[in-house]
Amino acid sequence: MPAIHPVAELYAEHQRWLLGWLRHKLGCQHQAADLAQDTFLRILGSRQGKLADLREPRAYLTTIARGLLIDQFRRRELERAYLESLAGEPEATAPSPEQRQLALEALMEVDRLLDGLPAKARRAWLHSRLDGLNHGEIAALLGVSVPRVRQYLATVARHCYELRFGTAE
Repeated sequence: MPAIHPVAELYAEHQRWLLGWLRHKLGCQHQAADLAQDTFLRILGSRQGKLADLREPRAYLTTIARGLLIDQFRRRELERAYLESLAGEPEATAPSPEQRQLALEALMEVDRLLDGLPAKARRAWLHSRLDGLNHGEIAALLGVSVPRVRQYLATVARHCYELRFGTAE
């Protein structure tokens, strides 16, 4: 008899529990089912070999699901902010639905690329690039010094460089 794949075993033992946990968090069966599926897909693409040694499978599943949930909320907030900014545009200059979708996808890609950076570094870069604020204005908004803003922007630049070209090692 062939061995059961570790992800299949994890799924069989904990999928219903995870679905219930997500349903409780989201209040929607369909969204919970989608997020549960995404959780197991994320596991399939990651550390499958270490699943056999997993001591707290539910804690592991909730950690992954919570991260996906946060990503989903961030995407929705990004979309809401984008659509809100479009609402102020005159009809003649408003982008087409296709242009809106492309812009939203680009914003989500930027958000994905900045993932993992400290929140203030992300905000500093977004204020600089999207809002066109100078270092002093960003410092005032974030409640930090101008040199700290420069450090944040350097951190983001280094992060983007490493994503594009890899690390120096």
